[in-house]
Amino acid sequence: MPGYLLRVGITLFCLGGSAASFAADDFTLTSPSFEDNGKLAVKNAGNDKSNPNCVGENVSPPLEWRNPPTGTKSFALILVDPEGRAGLGVVHWVAYGIPVSVTRFIEGEASKSSDKFIGGKGTRNLDTYSGPCTPPGNWHHYTFTLIATDLDPKALQPGMTRDELLTALNGHAKGAVGLIGRFRHE
Repeated sequence: MPGYLLRVGITLFCLGGSAASFAADDFTLTSPSFEDNGKLAVKNAGNDKSNPNCVGENVSPPLEWRNPPTGTKSFALILVDPEGRAGLGVVHWVAYGIPVSVTRFIEGEASKSSDKFIGGKGTRNLDTYSGPCTPPGNWHHYTFTLIATDLDPKALQPGMTRDELLTALNGHAKGAVGLIGRFRHE
C-alpha cells in the first residue's frame, strides 16, 4: 500500500500538482456565511409580516464566485426552493446582466435594487432577493444557481421570469455552478 500511494503521489506531481490544484481552477460559487448544504441564518429568511412563516429580516447572504468559463461576459443568478408550494417550487430570486467584473454580493446587497444586476421576477413578483418563508416542519433546500453567459450585461430586459430567462439563455450559457442553503422554520 505505501508503494501505491507513493506512485499516485509521483503521478500527480508529474501531472502538475495534486487533485486539489485541479479543483482550484473550477468555476465555483460559495458563501462565507454557510457551506454547501449548510443552514441559512434566520436573518436570511423573508420578512413579510402578513405571512407568519416569514420569520427573518430578508437579508441576502453573501455570495462569491471564481473562475468563470472562458468567454463569459455576464452572469445570471437564480434562487429556487424546490420543496416550496408542496413541491411545485418557489422562485425566490431572478437576477441577470451581472457583469463579469462582479465576483460577489456582500451580505444584504441583493435585498435591494443594484446597478450590479438586472432584477427579474420571482414567484412573489419581486425583482430582488426574497428570503425563505418556510412553513414549520421539514427542511427546505434553497438552490442558488449561477450561470455564466456569453451575453452582454445589458442584453436582456428587466422583469423576466425564471422560465423566460432560461429560454433567453438557451445557446448562451457557458457553464453553471450551484450552492444549497437549507432552512427550516422551527
